[in-house]
Amino acid sequence: MSTAVPSTGVPSTGVPSAGVPSAGVDPLLVETVERLLEEESTFDAVEQAETDGWCAPVWDALEASGFPWISLAEDVGGSGGSLADAMAVLRSVGRHAAPVPLAETGVLGGWLAAGAGFELPSGPTTVVPDSRALTLDGGRLRGEATVAWARPAARVLAVVDAPDGPLIVSAPPDQLDIEPRTNLAGEPRDVVRFDHALADLEHAPAASGVDGDALLQRGCLTRIVLSAGALETLTQLTVDYTNERRQFGKPVAAFQAVQLHLVTIAQASVRASMAADLATRALAAGDARFEIAAARVVVDAAAVEATRASHQAHGAMGVTREYRLHHFSRRLWAWRHEYGAAKHWRRALGTDIAAAGADELFPTISR
Repeated sequence: MSTAVPSTGVPSTGVPSAGVPSAGVDPLLVETVERLLEEESTFDAVEQAETDGWCAPVWDALEASGFPWISLAEDVGGSGGSLADAMAVLRSVGRHAAPVPLAETGVLGGWLAAGAGFELPSGPTTVVPDSRALTLDGGRLRGEATVAWARPAARVLAVVDAPDGPLIVSAPPDQLDIEPRTNLAGEPRDVVRFDHALADLEHAPAASGVDGDALLQRGCLTRIVLSAGALETLTQLTVDYTNERRQFGKPVAAFQAVQLHLVTIAQASVRASMAADLATRALAAGDARFEIAAARVVVDAAAVEATRASHQAHGAMGVTREYRLHHFSRRLWAWRHEYGAAKHWRRALGTDIAAAGADELFPTISR
């Protein structure tokens, strides 16, 4: 069945960028991970993962192909590739609502571990998202934090502020006090408590340029990219549904009010994809504080607009457990609050721009 909606300008594929790799990314990489996730990250698999707190079929398939460690050098145990490659894979994870810690394992945990000279763990890895959550006092590490996927992780890594500079600390979950919790999407977001002598935990100085702010920016980028992927599928689901659903003898997509929803969703998705690509390129080139902050604000607004319009276009069907729209809308709303909500990043943007002075405003926003 055709999903074209000529009067809205929404293309037949739903989102122009869906499944299309960013510049510099091997199309075969995207094709391979897309095919794998289409087979494994099914509706039933995602539903079961909410009950089990883990999705072995999806993780095992990704692990067997080396996807979790893309962007980490082969000489440290990674799969090679660039940051853009890793983000392309991560966007596919968002596009399929795959319930696995791919962002935490390679892009975040593997990055911290490799920089500190640790051996990369075999299996999923996770990180403490906020370096301020843990304090080092008299050689003892204390604190607690909400950590994604702590229960199934092989290691939990953290950036810890120390007198001589940031440290990377690595601990096995069985040595930690873990209280199981979940986020709005049913993904594990466990409360992890530390109360350990630093000498009892693997630790080493952080690599140059790695600190709490760098982790926050990199973690925020993972949520931006995941959200961009989820928005692509949310858009396609809405286009398909409104073309298949008929009212008064014609598809509901033919009604002007519904067409407005479709345009709103598609525009939001494209804005999110562009913001994710720009932020990824900026981080790969070096300092990306401005681009990541701006992308977070753009994607947050896109998630709000698109989920609202999508659920309105779907009507009652959109809130049923049996229909997969909620796999994406719930994730979009959950990811909005991880690694700094939009309010935090708006404040960061405003502070930086104000500090630079009026003469730098236009060069900053137009670069």
